[in-house]
Amino acid sequence: MSLADELLADLEEAGDEGEDGLYPEDEEGESDGEGTRGRTEGRLEDIPEEMEVDYSKAESVTSIAKLRNSKQFSEIVDKISEYIGKQRKISDVSGPVEADPEYRLIVAANNLTVEIDNELNIIHKFTRDKYSKRFPELESLVPDSLDYIRTVKELGNNLEKCKNNETLQQILTNATIMVVSVTASTTQGSLLSEDELKQLEEACDMALELNQSKHRIYEYVESRMSFIAPNLSIIVGASTAAKIMGIAGGLTNLSKMPACNLMLLGAQRRTLSGFSSTSLLPHTGFIYHCDVVQLLPPDLRRKAARLVAAKCTLASRVDSFHESSDGKVGYDLKEEIERKFDKWQEPPPVKQVKPLPAPLDGQRKKRGGRRYRKMKERLGLTEIRKHANRMTFAEIEDDAYQEDLGFSLGQLGKSGSGRVRQAQVNEATKARISKSLQRTLQKQSMTYGGKSTVRDRSSGTSSSVAFTPLQGLEIVNPQAAEKKVAEANQKYFSNMAEFLKVKKESKM
Repeated sequence: MSLADELLADLEEAGDEGEDGLYPEDEEGESDGEGTRGRTEGRLEDIPEEMEVDYSKAESVTSIAKLRNSKQFSEIVDKISEYIGKQRKISDVSGPVEADPEYRLIVAANNLTVEIDNELNIIHKFTRDKYSKRFPELESLVPDSLDYIRTVKELGNNLEKCKNNETLQQILTNATIMVVSVTASTTQGSLLSEDELKQLEEACDMALELNQSKHRIYEYVESRMSFIAPNLSIIVGASTAAKIMGIAGGLTNLSKMPACNLMLLGAQRRTLSGFSSTSLLPHTGFIYHCDVVQLLPPDLRRKAARLVAAKCTLASRVDSFHESSDGKVGYDLKEEIERKFDKWQEPPPVKQVKPLPAPLDGQRKKRGGRRYRKMKERLGLTEIRKHANRMTFAEIEDDAYQEDLGFSLGQLGKSGSGRVRQAQVNEATKARISKSLQRTLQKQSMTYGGKSTVRDRSSGTSSSVAFTPLQGLEIVNPQAAEKKVAEANQKYFSNMAEFLKVKKESKM
């Protein structure tokens, strides 16, 4: 016995132990045999490539995929067609709900959808092994099993159908069609025979028929979700609840599943063949794509999916024990979810600007009087400090020290009286001098007559004798021009000068 056969035998034993009680008693014999085989073969997808079963030598798809022609499949489909037109409530059930035939049918239908998925995986492997002779690169370009089967049925031997094919555009995206058409023009595959084409067409038809039956079962289970799982359907909706129950294998298996695994139910692996993967959302399943989560902003959807998955786990455990048949627990959980969603989307509170507290220091006593004014005059700024602090506009200052750059002396050596400290004069008590007295004092300070070199401290070589080119020697007054300028300055530019009235000359 090979290693693959031993692994299959172990998986069959594990399947027989874990699937007891999931099917009706009158169908246990057949379901244990065929259902376990389907689930076991469906798990081959997780087996390494060197241990996978090779279906390329199989004569037909019916020799490896027997679920469609089984008695269990036909009976469940027929019963679903009988019950699908009837509407029932949980109050119509007398006794335990597990004894109700429709409830047992719903559980069997859920388990059947898992077997259909496993059967579709087997048919996909069969189709892949057969069609790899014609187009081996198609498997990596179209990773989804159903899309691959539909593409194989549409192309067949003629790979030129990739271009301008409306049917193919409904199956694949435009980017994938472009990659498939370019790869098909350079493929090294060979043409298939008529028998191989018939086998592939039969396998594709069987896969599409099983997929249609699975959707019909989902519709039926979805219509009965208020009967089998009322609390779960209230939270995520009947459609999403039916899907996650179908993948989990029934309500009992769903209630045993942790929330982190429940959130991943329905996740698909995608390969874009070199295209950007920014639009892909890894680790997102049916719960992430339900309406409850999709109504939120994109940055909150992952957090919301985790919350909804946790509440779905609680609701499924309540439903598995048939508690709260009126859906009260489901409404409470959904209200809690919506309350948290509203809390997440609330704007942050406005930050209030707090005023500074009142100072603790009391009001200080203010002093006044002659002694206080004297102290202020004594401690006032000196003229040197005032000139050092004063700066000239638009003039580059020289640094006072080489070490302290930027420290200048201001206007200390440029202007001012040169006193170290100037007496503080109070403008309110300063003695006022009339303008006539100011003019009299100013006239007394002016000098008239000859200019003395001793008094004026002028050059000793100055003389009143001047040489002119016309008359030779001439006696002139050298202070005459200076006196004239001084009188004009005293009249117009003196500190005591007043406004003058200029008489306008009348025009003749």
